[in-house]
Amino acid sequence: MDTIAQNLSSWRASLMPSIPIAGLLSRNPIVYKWKAPFRCWLLREAAFWRVTDLLTQSYALHQQGHGLGARILLRSGIETLASLIYLNQLIEQVLVSKLDFHEFGQMTKILSLGSRDGSTKHQSRNIVTILKKCNKRYPGIENLYGILSESAHPNYYGLVAGYSEVNHDEYETCFSNRWMEINGASHLDSIELCMMTFHHEYNDVWPNLMDKFENWIAENTDRLEATKNTPA
Repeated sequence: MDTIAQNLSSWRASLMPSIPIAGLLSRNPIVYKWKAPFRCWLLREAAFWRVTDLLTQSYALHQQGHGLGARILLRSGIETLASLIYLNQLIEQVLVSKLDFHEFGQMTKILSLGSRDGSTKHQSRNIVTILKKCNKRYPGIENLYGILSESAHPNYYGLVAGYSEVNHDEYETCFSNRWMEINGASHLDSIELCMMTFHHEYNDVWPNLMDKFENWIAENTDRLEATKNTPA
């Protein structure tokens, strides 16, 4: 079993089965009377479930020689990674007084309940906008997403380059499925990069931020109560 397969197996075994509200309240009743910190847990764990699912399938398709599907799933994995990076960035902004706590609460509501099909009353954030913010922390993530997006759309790269090649000697265009030929060698490196970055944001950045955030809420609870307009 290679490194990616081993790590994905470890990830699947580590997925959180539930978030008991009673457990959060016993952790800190002052902090978890607010909905925003609960949503932080919800978004983090849902992102872990989703990225594990997506990368498991991307890896499996790559192993089976289905290069295009593998890339499209990895593209969704990068979007999911970006959502966790963005959440961590927002928490950081609250801690340094660049983002109002109550506004943060509304933003976590949009991140957890946003949609584009009208299935909820909140419109989701544009993922490209989120990726631009993430690119400030991880230069190149926006470019990687753009490259993967070219595969997902029926433009030149996703249509003509992916399925045809010019034989200049014979003056003819030959058709074949070229995805593994073009991207097969680099795909696993991209999966590993996504996994390493997600691991860092999930296991290193988020727990430290959440401890600071909980302490910050507890220390500022009177001011937050006095300034709230709507429940966060």
